[in-house]
Amino acid sequence: MVSINGLGDLWDKLLGAQPDPPPLLVLVTAVVALVVVATRLPWRVARNAVTIAHEGGHALAALLTGRRLHGIRLHSDTSGLTLSAGRPTGPGMILTLLAGYVAPSLVGLAGAWLLGGNRITLLLWLAVVLLLAMLVLIRNVFGVLSLLVTGGVVLAVSWYAAPQVQAAFAWTGVWFLLLGGVRPVVELQRLRSRGRMPQSDADQLARLTPFPALFWVTVFALVNLLALAVGAALLAGPILTDAGLTI
Repeated sequence: MVSINGLGDLWDKLLGAQPDPPPLLVLVTAVVALVVVATRLPWRVARNAVTIAHEGGHALAALLTGRRLHGIRLHSDTSGLTLSAGRPTGPGMILTLLAGYVAPSLVGLAGAWLLGGNRITLLLWLAVVLLLAMLVLIRNVFGVLSLLVTGGVVLAVSWYAAPQVQAAFAWTGVWFLLLGGVRPVVELQRLRSRGRMPQSDADQLARLTPFPALFWVTVFALVNLLALAVGAALLAGPILTDAGLTI
């Protein structure tokens, strides 16, 4: 049986703030994340995390707008599919389509806000909880394995790793979501310009609204770039503090 004192210690660990990371850690993790996003093979592997956030955004928006969620499929080519039922038009469908491409960056922004308050443990445990919640919605084997591996890595780091390793892992992950949220939008427009994604989220939004697909691609890009700018300012707090500046 877990004692009240033990629960109190666990609660304090979860909600407590960790020390400020060294400014060098913030810079190095940003560079590592940028290299992963910018290079082909690392991006090909790490993009699965962006796909998880993308499909999670669709699923959450569908649930919040009253649509019936049938499940999520994640594929080995880093694509994904979220199936929901409800009105094929209207605000619910529009918000569900809109949520996918902006979800990774918004998740990254939420993570940056937590790291701005040095809530590293809380961030890692929230990530595990969200991945477990999403797991019950997965409808294919690769998707289950992808979430189990991702959640297992996050859980292992949060439970066994030294505080410095946890900090490096958390800052790298959040930088990756902020930076990695921008690249799929660029890829989307590149593929659209070649006529290779006629059923993209942007094209479906164009059919449901008076605005063309390029408008929605621009919306995705602006939201993600704004999230990157604000998130970067939050993550750069230790560097600014070290330089005697404030955000």
